[in-house]
Amino acid sequence: MNRKTLVLPAVAGLLAPLLAACGGSEGDRAIVVGTTDQFIATEDAPAPLDPAYAYDTGAWNVLRQTVQTLLHVPREGGEPVPEAAESCGFSDKASGSYRCTLRPGLTFADGTPITAEDVKYSIERVLKIKSDNGTAALLSNIDTVETQGTDGIVFHLKTPDATFPYKLSTPVAGILSKDKYPGDGLRDGFDVDGSGPYTMKVEREGDKVGRFVFTRNPKYKGDITPRNDKVELRPFADSAAMGKALESKDIDMMARSLSQKQIKDLAEKPKEGIKTVEVPGLEIRYLGFNTKAPSVEQKAVRQAMAAVVDRGALVNLVYGPTAQPLYSLIPSSITGHATPFFDAYGEPNRDRAAQILKKAGIKTPVKITLNYTTDHYGAETAQEFEALGKQLTASELFDVTVKGTEWSTFRTAQKRGDYAVYGLGWFPDYPDPDNYIAPFLDSDNFLNTPYVNTVVRDQLIPRSRRQADRTAAAPVYAQIQKIVAEDVPVLPLWQGKQYVAARDDLSGVEYALNTSSDLLLWELGRGTA
Repeated sequence: MNRKTLVLPAVAGLLAPLLAACGGSEGDRAIVVGTTDQFIATEDAPAPLDPAYAYDTGAWNVLRQTVQTLLHVPREGGEPVPEAAESCGFSDKASGSYRCTLRPGLTFADGTPITAEDVKYSIERVLKIKSDNGTAALLSNIDTVETQGTDGIVFHLKTPDATFPYKLSTPVAGILSKDKYPGDGLRDGFDVDGSGPYTMKVEREGDKVGRFVFTRNPKYKGDITPRNDKVELRPFADSAAMGKALESKDIDMMARSLSQKQIKDLAEKPKEGIKTVEVPGLEIRYLGFNTKAPSVEQKAVRQAMAAVVDRGALVNLVYGPTAQPLYSLIPSSITGHATPFFDAYGEPNRDRAAQILKKAGIKTPVKITLNYTTDHYGAETAQEFEALGKQLTASELFDVTVKGTEWSTFRTAQKRGDYAVYGLGWFPDYPDPDNYIAPFLDSDNFLNTPYVNTVVRDQLIPRSRRQADRTAAAPVYAQIQKIVAEDVPVLPLWQGKQYVAARDDLSGVEYALNTSSDLLLWELGRGTA
């Protein structure tokens, strides 16, 4: 299929008055945050910021500033607390129904009152559209949504789910206006309307976003108290360009994503006026497999790859102290973490891999292509995949080609099943083991994978969600992880740490990026907190 880019009209001078206003006193000027996330609208993905479609960290970081949810996870972590809601809670001990009451006086940014019907409309819209990006899976356990008066909403669930409050805190459950978002289709382009702490203006560069400008929403009512009046989010082509902008004071902070070299340089040779902060991180990276693709259809091929890949060498070569090897989908520090891939395959062993392939009657070398995205996870991704390719090729069991593609094309092709083997990262929607399992193994999952394990999908995942005490679910997650290590529909590689760098007159930096890589721009201010 010949895919053409959908070019959105550039808006000349759209932000001229807005940006000119940033040039006032030190206290009045906008805080400028850099990111390497790219925001592109294409014919295959024309609605990158519609909550019914958006399912990547960059898009969610825009939506969290502008679209309100019933609950949100506070900056210190823990369980979600009411945001647009005044109160929320399970209506029964079995975690089968969940009721929320809206705060009084809520309105959208344009002044239109928000009612329970708007919440119902927004949730049912996501489920009706059911985009191929996997977003609807977060809400798929909802059976019906009931309104009670103008401010009461009850979610009746198909099966008990103790993690449901976390799901309501994600942008997919954002409250939208039926006047701005069609009920049966996506809203194309980059415009976003909601009731969040900021309103937003966009400066476009053809089919890309040149910058977002967030201005405090005077009609906002919720649990968040912004410490600034205006924040600009500016995409950069790479971390090096973003770093130069920080040094030249063109931006105040760089968040996603610093390169390993930048982090090392800033630690060993601090630059005047710049501070570096390590914040908790739960990012993982992995290889995914199209288990119907001829080259990797037999699980013995995937098992042999698991036996050959040297995670320690990969991390040391490419990421250094900013990452650590991962032998499970669930990272360390999350309940249910184990090491099933190490238990099953041990240290990298070429002979063990050869035996696996020989026993399955597979001729070697097996030809595979490792596909990765060139512009979504940082500058080191290309080096990482070159190293992976060399490891597999050196075993003489695989004949490897490495291919990089821009994210706007890569993600669409991956979902369509064009790639037999591909590299992706995962930043959790919420810090719970469920969110490292269900997006890969449940129905309508994020990967759109053909792999299905009915025991995991129909028995173990629902069982794990019944446990209100999440530590009690650990034995179930241990079962799931053993199955993943045996079937290898995905191959976990490493988990990473997070760093931000900022001008030293910026406060709140340590709270501006949480464990899920959510940008909390409202935490930033100038001077002391």
